[in-house]
Amino acid sequence: MALSSRRRYRAVDYWPGFVDALSTLLLVIIFLLTVFMIAQFLLGREVTGKDTALSRLNAQIAELTELLALERSGARSAKDDAANLRASLLAIEAERDRLKAAAEGDAARASAEGGKASELSGALANERELSAQARSQVELLNQQISALRRQIAALEDALNASENRDRESQAKIADLGSRLNVALAQRVQELNRYRSDFFGRLRQILADRPGVTVVGDRFVFQSELLFDAGKDELSDLAKPELDKLATALIQLTKDIPPDINWVMRVDGHTDVRPVRGAFSSNWQLSAARAIAVVQYLVSKGVPPQRLLAAGFGEFQPIDTAETEDAYRKNRRIELKLTER
Repeated sequence: MALSSRRRYRAVDYWPGFVDALSTLLLVIIFLLTVFMIAQFLLGREVTGKDTALSRLNAQIAELTELLALERSGARSAKDDAANLRASLLAIEAERDRLKAAAEGDAARASAEGGKASELSGALANERELSAQARSQVELLNQQISALRRQIAALEDALNASENRDRESQAKIADLGSRLNVALAQRVQELNRYRSDFFGRLRQILADRPGVTVVGDRFVFQSELLFDAGKDELSDLAKPELDKLATALIQLTKDIPPDINWVMRVDGHTDVRPVRGAFSSNWQLSAARAIAVVQYLVSKGVPPQRLLAAGFGEFQPIDTAETEDAYRKNRRIELKLTER
């Protein structure tokens, strides 16, 4: 009896170790949540900084565009002034040449008539006076020509400076354009990342569902899964699947930052065979089916500004063969996450 009593007294108590393990696990979870919150905060700050830089780049491009327009206007005015001054210079030079020719002709006539000095002395004096006046006018014209040439040189210097500023502005605009393209490319990469996450989530939600496939960057529902033949009203079997899709879209709206312009495009497609019933063309049927899907998603809480309905009729087939299997593949509703 004494030996049995001592054995019961030495029994191991596992409860404190179990409590320590739970405490350690709780601390690890709290640490991971803290790291996740810090990462979300840093990501938000980075996206805000990119938006500010993008707005500043757009403002600089607009300002440089206005300056470039003003410089080009000034250059055109300078070119017009230079052309007018050149025309005036040519007219003044022609007048100078005419006066020189007249003066030389007068002097030649006066020399030829030297034998008649007694009769023509008065006329010669008048001709000399006229020649002196002509020479003074020619001198005045030469001064005006020199002044005009200086003005033309100044205008050409101003024009060259304007062209240099124009080239500098073009270089700045090209640099800002490249930086803007880089910023836009980063936005596209962010949207692609969210697209991958969204389609991964849809694959989990709609896993192994017959009639649902992924083709490239699109999620494809066969029409038979959503609609009866020739109809644009959603079947009762389609609504649970669309409810899952609506839940995923609502969560996506919360995940993607509001400054990224994205839409979920719903594309309707039919096969090539003529439509029967209330619709006059496959185009109308495909558009009506896409609109029906969009309206149902809106009724489930998806923001309407994030949805887009499009009808392609039979003009975007997946399989061009004329078989029942090809027709079935071509009758479909496609979802594509894209930019607005």
